[in-house]
Amino acid sequence: MLFLAWALVFASPPAALAQGVALPVFEVTRSPEEGLMLDFAAKFELSPSVEDALMRGVPLVFVAEAAVFESRWYWRDKRINAVQRTWRLSYQPLTRKYRVSFGGLIQNHDSLGEALSALSSSVHWKLAEPAQVDGSGVYIEFSYELDTTQLPRPMQIGIGGQADWSLRVERTRTLKGK
Repeated sequence: MLFLAWALVFASPPAALAQGVALPVFEVTRSPEEGLMLDFAAKFELSPSVEDALMRGVPLVFVAEAAVFESRWYWRDKRINAVQRTWRLSYQPLTRKYRVSFGGLIQNHDSLGEALSALSSSVHWKLAEPAQVDGSGVYIEFSYELDTTQLPRPMQIGIGGQADWSLRVERTRTLKGK
């Protein structure tokens, strides 16, 4: 009986494990000319209930946040800078296209996979100016998530505590000295 329970846990299909967010690419670079830059790529699949809501016209909002801190032994760590990026994913039933909005840029995609890859990565995202990160003891706190607070209010109440709607990943990276 115990063996059967372990076999079910370890033999679970990848779809059950894919409800979270993986972060296969997470690189922070520091240069004297450009400052502190972040490259990331998140990998995830939408659960059936989230995809169903998207297909019924509910837009999804994804948020990436990064904060740069300088560690101090005598006081709380000093926040050097904080940045945020927001993507909005919606489905257009008349054209059967997925629309990704980022700032003033709008892109249309034929498939959900293409749309998700467009909103789940960023290259050379500037986190701080060179003068802001000149010392050592600098670290970055990063998070990427599906922002359920941007959903319509009745849905927020209905999905409270459902694991299908919790897509989130966090990373902390300490930078080495100059």
